[in-house]
Amino acid sequence: MKILLTAFEPYDHWSSNSSWEALTELLRSRGVPSGVVTRRYPVNLDKLSERMNKDLEMGFDAILHMGQAPGSCAIRLETIAINVAGLTHRPGGLFGPIIEGAPIGYRSECPYEKMSSELNASGIPASISYHAGTYLCNAILYLSHHWHATRGKTCPIGFAHFPLTLDQIVEAGRDMPGLPKSELARGIELMLHVLRESTADQPRAVLA
Repeated sequence: MKILLTAFEPYDHWSSNSSWEALTELLRSRGVPSGVVTRRYPVNLDKLSERMNKDLEMGFDAILHMGQAPGSCAIRLETIAINVAGLTHRPGGLFGPIIEGAPIGYRSECPYEKMSSELNASGIPASISYHAGTYLCNAILYLSHHWHATRGKTCPIGFAHFPLTLDQIVEAGRDMPGLPKSELARGIELMLHVLRESTADQPRAVLA
């Protein structure tokens, strides 16, 4: 099984990104998992789209994107990707679509229930979420689904929002929730295990 596993580079005032920290910890401690292709994407919509589209041409049986969610106390498994691009903390205007004329949204067919159950049973807090925001975390989930939909292809595509690592909290000097990056790395390993065990032939649902 061939899986694309992605994380984001640092953004805003953060000097690191918990998704990338967790991924590099996984690679450092366990090596590259069998059948997995890893990528670190830029926090720029145009560059992200260009690089990811090239990667998707390689063909994958499953895709798991990861990003950072400061303030979260659990791994959030994002179910819905919407065709909206903007920053919710900059109000005052109507956000435009990611792609003009494209479907309003896609729903992930990743086995989130099993992922959440496995993570929680292993002592790693996880929950299923229905709003990935309107910035790049949402965009990468939407664009991945749309790329496959427009080519008549199907595969489970998911997105996991990670809490901050403990190192990031110390660096920020703020009282915020977080998890050790070793635990986040173990979480990635568990999610990959569930993906491998799941079937990859379920149809993708489009929101009308």
